[in-house]
Amino acid sequence: MFMALPNALAWMTKKKILIVGPAHPLRGGLATYDERLCREFNTMGHQCEILSFSLQYPNILFPGKTQFSSDTKPGDIVIHSEINSVNPLNWLRIGRKYATHEYDLVIFRYWMSFMAPAFGTIAGLIKKKSSAKIVAITDNIIPHEKRFYDKRFTWYFLKNIDGFLSMSEEVYNQVAVLEPTKPRVYVTHPMYDMFGDALNKTEAKQKLGLDANTNYILFFGFIRKYKGLNLLLESFAKVNRQGLNLKLIVAGEFYEDAQPYLDQINILGLSDDVILRTDFIPNNEVATYFSACDMVVQTYLSATQSGVTQIAYFYNKPMLVTDVGGLAELVPHNKVGYVCNLDPTEIANSIDDFYLEAKEAIFIEGLKEERKRFTWSYLCEQLLRL
Repeated sequence: MFMALPNALAWMTKKKILIVGPAHPLRGGLATYDERLCREFNTMGHQCEILSFSLQYPNILFPGKTQFSSDTKPGDIVIHSEINSVNPLNWLRIGRKYATHEYDLVIFRYWMSFMAPAFGTIAGLIKKKSSAKIVAITDNIIPHEKRFYDKRFTWYFLKNIDGFLSMSEEVYNQVAVLEPTKPRVYVTHPMYDMFGDALNKTEAKQKLGLDANTNYILFFGFIRKYKGLNLLLESFAKVNRQGLNLKLIVAGEFYEDAQPYLDQINILGLSDDVILRTDFIPNNEVATYFSACDMVVQTYLSATQSGVTQIAYFYNKPMLVTDVGGLAELVPHNKVGYVCNLDPTEIANSIDDFYLEAKEAIFIEGLKEERKRFTWSYLCEQLLRL
């Protein structure tokens, strides 16, 4: 037993770690996640840094207004912005360069097949030319919005990975089908705790220019078809809005044509009850939006896991989610919120129930208990074990 102990506890020794994925000056949830993960590894005593992009998407392929953050560059972590996602010569140079850095662990953040050629080439060179173990955090294996090259590109990336961490059972099972012999682990998405402390609800409403006496539910994050904003609008039209003194805040940038949603709002007579804040929400405003609302609503049509859910947990905000992908795994029904079918009447009835039955305080107590499951240190430990 004594002789086996060093191998059994090898994951606990201090490591030199590289995270490959988006980071500042790029914006969005992936960058925020990667930076938070890097900080946690460093807090644990490891040496961790991030290899990010000099070019993530050509502008013609990016659906939003800008890829870049207005936030100040983090001063406490090392970020190398060097990967050009569309230049094979760059991939070869980067792979050879970082293979010489003698990392113990390289973690690729894999969320879409467009990145597979670059990531697969870099991973393959590091694997061939160094002793680093290479694992992937797989946000998605089968994308929400399918493209003809998905399967071929994904296979090219997966073959160079030693192990996989998934944040939903759906993706975990997809990995099991594609790479059944490689180690894999399922760990729930950690709680997002980096956007600042909660504000008093009245203060948050005032900061956003909202009426302090009105109730608000929140749809948060960039807007794409699979996020189901159209379903939420149809459902919200059925809610007793005037009786509950209730409005819906839509906070996030359109990543597709906004006009169908604007037309739907007008047709349903919701113009006075839907507040559109459809620019990208910077990190320093996230706390204000979550603090101002009573409940966070995610009427997704498909999903794996969601960072929005984990922001809601940090701010102790009850949630309504649809029963798709991994969302129901994170939101115990009638303990921290509601899990609904893709049915506008059921969603509307749940929103009514939340207010008419005064469920907010009950759900907040459930949130305080459930959030203990979602720690960054546990995620780091599982990556090291993997």
